[in-house]
Formats: sequence, structure tokens, C-alpha cells
Amino acid sequence: MGSRDLRDDAFHHDLDVIAAAALAGDIGALLCRVKYADGTVNRLFEGNAGNLAQLLRIWTCKVGEKGRARRWVKTNTAWDAQAANTLYRRVAEASLAHWLDGKCKPCGGTGVAARHAACPACAGSGNAAVTCSGGFEREKIKDMVSELENLMQSHHARAARLLGRR
Repeated sequence: MGSRDLRDDAFHHDLDVIAAAALAGDIGALLCRVKYADGTVNRLFEGNAGNLAQLLRIWTCKVGEKGRARRWVKTNTAWDAQAANTLYRRVAEASLAHWLDGKCKPCGGTGVAARHAACPACAGSGNAAVTCSGGFEREKIKDMVSELENLMQSHHARAARLLGRR
């Protein structure tokens, strides 16, 4: 956690420390490591899949907590609770996947199609639309993608303050 770089070796990487920090509420470092350092999205031969698995477990728990706190669904019976947990898991997986690689596939995230025209699939934004079966779930996924982005921005701000002190 205290590393000043993203080296992944015995001295700079300890999943127990990352998990402890994540459970304490700071998952920004793990988000940063998974998205930018591990290469798990674009280069599967690099990186540490354990970081992604750990992040998915932590994020699924966080989404479940947020869903229960915000009362996304009523859980009056055991069946309701099981359906709610399934919803939380699906929202967590979809939001993390979209946040990690939410670029528009036809234009490669540039927002430009042939002959310098705006990409029709993303309307020039470069971001892919969140796809899922229902509008309720889509809104929850979008909400959790923005939560992930907020966590990352918060981590970047803390890191910038720490770097500014040196």
C-alpha cells in the first residue's frame, strides 16, 4: 500500500495488506492496480489475476451493502433475499466489468468512425452503453460505475496530496 510505484514483487505486493485496506474502506489502490498495472483487461499474460479476483469479492460485498442500505429491493422472504443477492452480484460484476473496459468497441474508444465522423454506436463519446436486460438493473449498474469512478478519483486526490508533500 505504501509503495511509490506499481512493482509487483515480494517486497511491493501483498494481497493481505490490500484486502485489509479494502475492507477498511480504501479500495482505490486496488482499483488502480487492477485497471492500470495488472494488464488484466488487455494483456492477459501480464499482471496478477488474484488482484482482480480480490477486487471482485470486495466490490460484490460493497454493492450488497449499498443495495441493502439504499433498499433497492424488499427482502420479506427467503426467496426475496436470494433474488436480492443475485441482483447485487450481477450489478457488481457488470459494473466492475464496464468500469474496467467501458470503451466503445466499434471505434475503440476514440469516438471517431470512418472519415472523421462521430461514431454512430457511441455518438462520439467513446464510451460503450451499459447493456443489460432491464432498465432497473441498468440504472443500478450505471450508479455503481459512477461509485467506482468516484473511488478512483478520491484515491488519485489522496495520492496527489501525498506526492505534493515530498
